[in-house]
Amino acid sequence: MIKIVLCLLFAFDLCAQPLLNNTIPKAKTAIYLFPGQGADERIFDSLKFLKKLDSSYSFTFINYGLPPKGSTIKSMAQSFISEIDTSSQVILIGVSLGGMICSELNEIINTKKTIIISSAKNRTELPFRYRFQKAIPIYKFIPGIILRGGAKFLQPVVEPDRKKNKATFKSMLAAKSAKYMKRSVAMIIKWDKIETEKTQKIVHIHGTNDHTLPIKKIKVTHVIGEGSHMMTLTRFAEINKLIEFELNL
Repeated sequence: MIKIVLCLLFAFDLCAQPLLNNTIPKAKTAIYLFPGQGADERIFDSLKFLKKLDSSYSFTFINYGLPPKGSTIKSMAQSFISEIDTSSQVILIGVSLGGMICSELNEIINTKKTIIISSAKNRTELPFRYRFQKAIPIYKFIPGIILRGGAKFLQPVVEPDRKKNKATFKSMLAAKSAKYMKRSVAMIIKWDKIETEKTQKIVHIHGTNDHTLPIKKIKVTHVIGEGSHMMTLTRFAEINKLIEFELNL
């Protein structure tokens, strides 16, 4: 009798196993997209790879509020951890300031892949004007409204291909408050992140014609010839292919 019961239980287990496997939801890979200092989720509008994602992926656009006074890029990154589902595999994609935030998050959480565009992985990749102002903080004496106005004036001069998407760039920058600009500039100038083993694994896409963060100091994975700091929108087809390649889409 005991043998019969054991045989029945074994047979039930074999029959139930496929059913159980089918009822367990497939774990998703969660993609988080971080825009730049003067941008929002519209910076990713032209990238088509999101439309190729199947049900095993989810994606979230991260929007920045006003950073608390005295915030750093590291503390800002830490503030987003509660928005990231670490029970899933995580992919981080960031542009400019968003890439710096991703570089900090890459140190804190395990990621399947971290991709940054037109950005810097650590302080040594920032141009001299930022490193100089850490020692001599001229920016502290410049009102936020002047910083924002300067960005509006200088953006099309420094990165002329921005004219291809003039309305979008103007609208994104106009949505930023003077106080936000002042605090975010301070965060970049005071950034003190060093290169680590985890930093070296970041996929870095950069343009050779980036005047905001010149390529000469940056260790790059993929180079976009003549790509500017605005190339996420202006050279989206090439960047889209690189992201699809990195994500095996």
